[in-house]
Amino acid sequence: MQVLRQLPILNSRNLLVGTAAGDDAGVYRIDRNRALVQTTDFFTPIVDDPIAYGQIAAANALSDVYAMGGRPLTALNLMGIPADLVPPRIINLILRGGAAKIKEAKCVLIGGHTIRNPEPIYGLAVTGLVSPWRMLTNAKARAGDVLILTKPLGTGIITTGIKRGLTNRSLERRVIAIMTRLNDVGPELAERGLLKAAVDVTGFGLLGHLGAMCRASGVGAEIVAGAVPVISAEVFQLIAVDSVPGGSRDNLDFANKFTEWDGATAVQKILLTDAQTSGGLLLSVPRRNLDAVLKRLNHNHALCAAVIGHIVQSSKPRIRVSA
Repeated sequence: MQVLRQLPILNSRNLLVGTAAGDDAGVYRIDRNRALVQTTDFFTPIVDDPIAYGQIAAANALSDVYAMGGRPLTALNLMGIPADLVPPRIINLILRGGAAKIKEAKCVLIGGHTIRNPEPIYGLAVTGLVSPWRMLTNAKARAGDVLILTKPLGTGIITTGIKRGLTNRSLERRVIAIMTRLNDVGPELAERGLLKAAVDVTGFGLLGHLGAMCRASGVGAEIVAGAVPVISAEVFQLIAVDSVPGGSRDNLDFANKFTEWDGATAVQKILLTDAQTSGGLLLSVPRRNLDAVLKRLNHNHALCAAVIGHIVQSSKPRIRVSA
């Protein structure tokens, strides 16, 4: 974001969400009732299975559209490959994994681009459609809103454990199933007018993304660390043996600047700032709509619908975390 702020900006009344907001995707209005949602994301492999890697990368990119309340329309493959190290069969499996998630999202794969790269990278550029009147942003959270998380935390810690040979196959299958799960409940909640603010929880961790929501909305937040869902108790065991990615440590250093810790343990602090891949949606829900949102999440078989805290009035974007 620091680099983007230095770029010249062409203002347009049709640009509804741009880089200044630090939101999940950009939104450009086509007409009164339609707007384009545009985003891109890619990363290096985090699991050994090439099909699973493709699925995770695609689900992660699609999630940015869902987090804005949009529905994906088209996708472009983005790939970098060390051709001398990765055989065509593996490349095909990665792309097949991505294509499967694109199809599941009822999105159309219309092409892409591949370059030579020292290490594999894969992801998507995605274009979606949203109503300007129903879109979700990180700037519309209001005091009194309830915070709900739709996927448990711990993917960064577990995938680091996988790379270090510290996990069993069962835990690996479980985390892959979570990361490949689409956040497609986002547009349904938006279209029903049940909420206005949401983000997806990815590389900056729960507190990083919640902090961005608070800054954009001009509010603060209070969360209960013990209410935040975790993928498995094994996550805490992995933290105990220092299976923590560097990005998560950086996230904690950053979160300390705007977070008030009220009894949270060192382990809880790491979990709340763990860098997620294809994490869940963090929803800021008006209290009057809480029951309806929980009902829709249950109907869509969300991995969880955990009430973890609420939005509060604040002159600064502070987050208070109690044990």
